[in-house]
Amino acid sequence: MLIKKYPCKNDTSKTIVFSSGLGGHASFWLPQIECFTEHYNVICYEQEGVLPDSELLPDDYSMQDLAEQLIEILKQEGLSNCHFVGHALGGFIGIEVAHKAPELLDKLVILNGWESLDPHTIKCFSARQSLIENTGIEAFVRAQAIFLYPPIWISDNINALTQKEDKAIASFPPVQNVLTRLKALQSYQPLINAKHIKNKTLVLSNLDDVLVPWQRGLALANNMQNAQFELMVTGGHASTITETCSTNSKILKFLSKI
Repeated sequence: MLIKKYPCKNDTSKTIVFSSGLGGHASFWLPQIECFTEHYNVICYEQEGVLPDSELLPDDYSMQDLAEQLIEILKQEGLSNCHFVGHALGGFIGIEVAHKAPELLDKLVILNGWESLDPHTIKCFSARQSLIENTGIEAFVRAQAIFLYPPIWISDNINALTQKEDKAIASFPPVQNVLTRLKALQSYQPLINAKHIKNKTLVLSNLDDVLVPWQRGLALANNMQNAQFELMVTGGHASTITETCSTNSKILKFLSKI
């Protein structure tokens, strides 16, 4: 398991865990590191099956398997009572860990999650699956930005985005693993366990998210015992990257509340 650890710049014993979405890479959270290490020890990790030399995931791989991976990491590191921030699929990992091993997590933040898959999101996933199966890796990677970022952000950052895409194509995981993870995500039913956890939770959605309608995030929060919902006006599906400062600020404000 590849774990990235960033010690707090100040004196604290509190750890925050970041878990990324379908891509599964620790590097997704690089925009957060500088800000959050002012307050917490930070852990990011590579999810199973997302590296170029990864073994093939079993056909029945599930969100519960992803949760078990994180539980193993936290126990291996001797950690408990950690704050948790997860993006989409990563947020669901947090729900499952909080349900299976509540002593490991404190507050949860779920970015652009849902209580059930919206028909629009299903169409988006179907398009992405068709691209990778019928057109290839490059088409799949180049199209991802359309689902993740607002149009103006893509226009303003096209050179850096293209370089990032080139690296992603060169280090792409086994295609079968991407499809297996996508299947696990689409099969997952968040409310089975989300409605039972007692952790204080922030569900943060974006008005201009073109992958997940923000109403699905609101529905998730409304079906949890101790959750609050907040809607950002802009940022797309990956507001941690496109609206880093405001997203970080909202998360930190929530985590600092007693």
